[in-house]
Amino acid sequence: MSSTQISANAVLDLIKNRRTYYPLSKDLGSLTTERINEIAKEALQHVPSSFNSQSNRVVVLLGAEHEKLWDITTETLKAIVPEANWASTEGKMAMFKGAAGTILFFEDEAVVKGMQEQFAIYADRFPVWATQSGAMLQHTLWVALEAEGLGANLQHYNPLIDAKVAETWSVPETWKLTSQLVFGGKTGDAGEKAFGAVEEKFKTFGSA
Repeated sequence: MSSTQISANAVLDLIKNRRTYYPLSKDLGSLTTERINEIAKEALQHVPSSFNSQSNRVVVLLGAEHEKLWDITTETLKAIVPEANWASTEGKMAMFKGAAGTILFFEDEAVVKGMQEQFAIYADRFPVWATQSGAMLQHTLWVALEAEGLGANLQHYNPLIDAKVAETWSVPETWKLTSQLVFGGKTGDAGEKAFGAVEEKFKTFGSA
């Protein structure tokens, strides 16, 4: 299988450029629905998973379907958020709805259970490994959308919206919602990002 040779610095630059953006617009520039779906499918197929278990699942919502998700989330939160706090929550929901799309990330619990049964000695590790693979997929898609000029932010309104999401988009009952990546056109710069001293987080031993 052929591959294009790129430098580690090019990859690191993409990672460094990935930031959290609020708010986002519906402007996708020249990016088409087909291209967004292609990016999502390619990432889904190629992000690694333990024992090649492939437990990640994705649903891409665009246009009216994206807006429907945030209407569902708004309705769900309205029922539980105190009235005194509702104004800020309502504003946040409107902000997410104002973006162009949302990628829903799921973990297929049937796959995880199957791996636990097949490799019982590692049964307690498969849920952890599935979460790690899911995190890699989220990051990969976030970086990829940034590389296409879009902005994004990652949300976690699960499990509050799980049942309604499953009902609305016919999601199999074994798919557990883990996060929501909101994306769209950038309307401003990302905020400042602080970094702790790398010396406190890194160790190395030996030499090449």
